[in-house]
Parts: sequence; C-alpha cells; structure tokens
Amino acid sequence: MTGTAEDRRRHIVHTARATGAVDVNTLATQLGVAKETVRRDLRALEDHGLVRRTHGGAYPVESAGFETTLAFRATSHVPEKRRIAAAAAALLGDAETVFVDEGFTPQLIAEALPADRPLTVVTASLPVAGTLAETDNMSVLLLGGRVRSGTLATVDHWTTKMLAGFVVDLAYIGANGISREHGLTTPDPAVGEVKAQAVRAARRTVFVGVHTKFGAVSFCRFAEVSALETIVTSTLLPTAEAHRYSLLGPQVIRV
Repeated sequence: MTGTAEDRRRHIVHTARATGAVDVNTLATQLGVAKETVRRDLRALEDHGLVRRTHGGAYPVESAGFETTLAFRATSHVPEKRRIAAAAAALLGDAETVFVDEGFTPQLIAEALPADRPLTVVTASLPVAGTLAETDNMSVLLLGGRVRSGTLATVDHWTTKMLAGFVVDLAYIGANGISREHGLTTPDPAVGEVKAQAVRAARRTVFVGVHTKFGAVSFCRFAEVSALETIVTSTLLPTAEAHRYSLLGPQVIRV
C-alpha cells in the first residue's frame, strides 16, 4: 500500500488508535515506503494534534473523536501508574473527604488509600465505588447521572449538581492532556464539566498522570495548571519540563 499521503496518514492514525502505538520500521514495511516518508507523515500528524511522536514511533492523542477505554488504560504504563498512585495516596494528609476521579490511575489511588481511618470518598466512577464500598472505614458517595460505557463513569447535569453541593478536602484529578499553555484537557465536554466542578469543590487538588499526558492537548479545557496544589507523575517526565510546570504554581513530584 503506497497510496497518497492522505491514505497513508489515515492508515497510521487508524493503526495507532487500534493498537495504542505505531513503529516507524513496521509502518514503512506495511505501507511500502521509506522510513523517512513515515517520519514525515508522523511529523504532519503531530502538527495536526493526532499523534505524539516517540523515539522510533508514535502514539495516538485522545481527542473529541477518539478516547481510549478504561480496559485499554488498564494495560498501558501500568508499573508507572502504580508508582504514581502510591505517591498520590501518600499526599492524603489529614483529609477526611476526598474526590476520586474516573480513570485507571485514580482507581489505583482508591486501592492505595489507607483503610485504617474513617474516610468519605466522593466519585463519579463505578469501578472506584465498587473497589471501596466494602471497606469498613470508607463512606462512599457515588454521583448519579448518565454512565459512559468506555469509562464506566457518570456525567451530565445530575452529576455536576450533586457534586456542587459538596466541599471536599482533597480531589485526585486525571486528564487526557496537561500543557502549560492550555491547562488540563479532556475530549468530552460532559466529562470536562464534572472535572471542573470537582476542582471547584476541592480545597486541595492533586493531578495524577503518566509522562505521556504532558504536552498533549485535548478538546475541552477544565482547569489551569495554577489551580493544582501538586502534580504527581514519574521520572520519565524530564526534570527541566517538571520545573517549567512548577513555575506555574504546583509542587511537582516525580516517582
């Protein structure tokens, strides 16, 4: 398949979204073109915000038209996500009420929260609620609303209205992208509304995310970097880049 540049690029995006990543060498063989042609295609796709390039390949950027499922997230960067979740749970301090966001990393935070003290957890995530519901010291408040199939989390006006009635000590927030220019973003406006309300409801907000989230920009902005008390990520985010985020206000912890 040589085809036009447009055909090649459509194939590359489709493959990246189906498999989670693409490799320059494999694509060159599949498409019957030179590696430099593939690299040029990847540069063009990155300029259009469809992929992020890595050494030797690229992975898809989540957008209004594409979002990974919870099941897929549970298979990517798992050791990194576990380290981040453990470090985030250690930031609980004297918080008695906590919001835990939807997503796989927040789910790991929920599992890492201490079970030896009373804690009220507010969440829009069915998996998070299910994880914590049987824990003796946990009081779990599941926000009502429409359940999104890919993430098993509630959204829409029922969810945000219920959340608006709370003041929580600490919110653990995820995002599909975080950038210094555009802040925290997510593909779906309904999800963005819930996240924005959670940030407004919280005295302290901790963002958790793997290194690939940084510099990525999705469709709906729901918070500025300056709204965060802390960012927890891994050492795969370069020190210099972590410092640039810290200049906007939050403490940046790399684990």
